[in-house]
Amino acid sequence: MRLNRQLLWLCAIILLLAQAQGAEIPHAGVPRARIVIVHDPAAMAAFNPSWEKVQALVDQGITNFTGRPTVAEAWRSLVSTQDTVGIKVFSSAGPNSGTRPAVVAGVVTGLLKAGVPPRQILIWDRQWDDLNAAGFVKLADRYGIRANASAKAGYDETNAYESPLLGQLVWGDLEFMRKGEGMGRKSFVTKLVTKEITKIINITPLLNHNSAGVSGNLYGLAMGSVDNTLRFESSADRLATAVPEIYALPVLGDRVVLNIVDALICQYHGEHSRLHYSTALNELRFGTDPVALDVLSLQELNRQRERLKVPIVTNSFKLYYNGALLELGVSDFN
Repeated sequence: MRLNRQLLWLCAIILLLAQAQGAEIPHAGVPRARIVIVHDPAAMAAFNPSWEKVQALVDQGITNFTGRPTVAEAWRSLVSTQDTVGIKVFSSAGPNSGTRPAVVAGVVTGLLKAGVPPRQILIWDRQWDDLNAAGFVKLADRYGIRANASAKAGYDETNAYESPLLGQLVWGDLEFMRKGEGMGRKSFVTKLVTKEITKIINITPLLNHNSAGVSGNLYGLAMGSVDNTLRFESSADRLATAVPEIYALPVLGDRVVLNIVDALICQYHGEHSRLHYSTALNELRFGTDPVALDVLSLQELNRQRERLKVPIVTNSFKLYYNGALLELGVSDFN
């Protein structure tokens, strides 16, 4: 694969950003996030991914992140052949602006090389129609793996996030049409997670979100895994509290073994399913720290807006600060 710049940066990303901003390098004992970024300027052509080159990026990223010599060994360091591996995607934005099927295909190929049985690999998101429209049902059929949706599988009455904020329940929510005190104060976790998936690989796009800042690792997994979420979506402050607390549920966050940011394209304005306000970065980013990855995405979104003189209307850092307080990761790059 021919590159115009070095293919792989293996870095402690916080240190690099601190140096770039003229800040002091943190002393020993200060939490640091390790992120691997892989880049190929030819990964995208006219905003369409080259599946072959994306596969090479996935393979390079996972071997360098894990330090293992082969793709199979790299994936086996994260999952076993006994696991049911759930590949969480962000599909509501469609195949161009959401998680791209080419990236998921690269991960699936690696898991199959590692010996994970096809029927123990599951592509999932909140809604089946979104998965289907984004091409993930067809992708699952192509590889002989499975696709399913949180709402389709149903929600687990024994595992929930509770908040005093009363929700307006809709069809598909577990407590919809139920009567009684306390109805609408719980968001129940999908049975896909509580009954089936043992390891989660979370793949999200570098896509602006007007309330959460970015449709990233924290937001994507939290809002895609529970019901009764409309009560949070109307307010950035509500999301800033609920999203990290839901991600921190042991039944959810403890299952995540890897976060991947699909940064092939950076969509820096609006919440479009079409490629308005987009620039090709041709990158994938690997890490186990969802907060650091999301903050890095926020910085990239702002950099693109400043470069192109687009007004900055989203800057929801409180969510990621709260994530750091819950020890989900590192939010302070200084």
